[in-house]
Amino acid sequence: MSSRISQWSGVALLALSLTTIAPLATSAQTPAATPPPAKTEDVSSIDAVMKSVYDVISGPAGEKRNWDRMRSLFVPGARLIPTGTREGKAYNRVMTLEEYIASSGPYLEKNGFFEVEVSRKLERYGNIVHLFSTYESRNKKEDAKPFARGINSFQLWFDGTRWYVVTIYWQAESKEVPIPSKYLTKE
Repeated sequence: MSSRISQWSGVALLALSLTTIAPLATSAQTPAATPPPAKTEDVSSIDAVMKSVYDVISGPAGEKRNWDRMRSLFVPGARLIPTGTREGKAYNRVMTLEEYIASSGPYLEKNGFFEVEVSRKLERYGNIVHLFSTYESRNKKEDAKPFARGINSFQLWFDGTRWYVVTIYWQAESKEVPIPSKYLTKE
């Protein structure tokens, strides 16, 4: 009798495990939502997708950004990762595209934000591209001096018909970490 109870206990434990763990594993593997269709002119080349990313986040104070256009530029599951140093300690924050939109969107729309690429260093192998895109950020397009500069590290992917952004990983310039001159010249 005790072996029968032990058998049933094992079966019950297995069933409980499967009903508890399986949904967690499935939810962790649920793919990101399919992005809206992109305009061909936004994703037809490396230059086009880069221009589109900078264009979609830029705009005057009070202007809503076209977040669906932004979504159309990125591969499902893309990541945006700011990094730097705070109080002497290195940090990074890994965000989904939706988390970036939720956290940065209100600031961009309230304060005005114009980011432009001033230099680019690119490496390509097959369908993958890595590039360092040196940027300058201003609150107004006509501001003479940027309030921030830094480097966006982009990873791009070509699926045979269009370009996608896979990751943007960036660090703002600081007194401790100035931008090296080799990242300030045009190729």
